[in-house]
Amino acid sequence: MSGAEPEAISSLIARHPALAACKEEIAAAQALLIRAYEAGRKVLLCGNGGSAADCEHMAAELLKGFERARPLPRELRARLAKAGPEGEKLAGKLQCGLPAVSLTGHPSFASAFANDVDPAMVFAQLVTALGGVGDVLMAISTSGRARNIVLAVHAARAMGMSTIGLSGMGGGALGPLCDVCVVVPGESTPEVQELHVPVYHYLCRAVEAHFFPE
Repeated sequence: MSGAEPEAISSLIARHPALAACKEEIAAAQALLIRAYEAGRKVLLCGNGGSAADCEHMAAELLKGFERARPLPRELRARLAKAGPEGEKLAGKLQCGLPAVSLTGHPSFASAFANDVDPAMVFAQLVTALGGVGDVLMAISTSGRARNIVLAVHAARAMGMSTIGLSGMGGGALGPLCDVCVVVPGESTPEVQELHVPVYHYLCRAVEAHFFPE
């Protein structure tokens, strides 16, 4: 990691001292995400309930500018500008994104697969359909015991993907299954979710800073 990144983690811990217990895992997740994006891969995210909302939130911060400007490459801006005034508007306002897909949408698919096959395997099916070697699955479960999340991780591992868990309450089955699992302190869903937000905000901030330095 660069010299600035440990300082950023220290700032995170200063604001949220409870996260000192998982500082090394947060740094490992950061490195894994950067490595995947450097290789041109993407991130898939899955979670239930409030964790589903966290998947959408994290994906949103990766797909557009979070804290930094992300201008399009000059060559792409030039190609867009050739389309005339509308192309020039696109060139001036579109931003570089880091590919991230929340698996928590797809209601038509999810309801059909849950009805026809197995509701616990909806995320696993999406991982199989959308994932590829070198991609990353971010699997969020406050208890680490959600069966559909665990099954998705099994599918990701079989697909040759890297896996990052975000959990609490000891990590459950998710902890030992993932390449990296950030298990925040907390023994209830609200306590765990309160600490998940600063963790994935930090990861988005750190990854963005790596690819879009000021």
